[in-house]
Amino acid sequence: MSVVKTLAELIERLYNETDGYIDNPADAQVWYNRGYANGLVAYFRANGLDQQLPSLNLDAADVHEKDHVMEWFKAYHHGFEMGEREAGEVFDAHG
Repeated sequence: MSVVKTLAELIERLYNETDGYIDNPADAQVWYNRGYANGLVAYFRANGLDQQLPSLNLDAADVHEKDHVMEWFKAYHHGFEMGEREAGEVFDAHG
């Protein structure tokens, strides 16, 4: 299985698992996971892989831009950064 396909499936799984996350600000893991998925999406978009993204209703790139002061945003933002960075590491390692 290709790296692109594996990561696209991970995006889809994380989106499914975090459906309704916005209604649960107390669950930092759910927010982290949604951020991670969106970090993967950001990597795909930045590298011209838009066509490889799963057919989902993806969050807007700036979905939580105005929420920097909220506690749950820290978990989301950390997940986002890790998803984007680790996607790059996986692609670099597997060409």
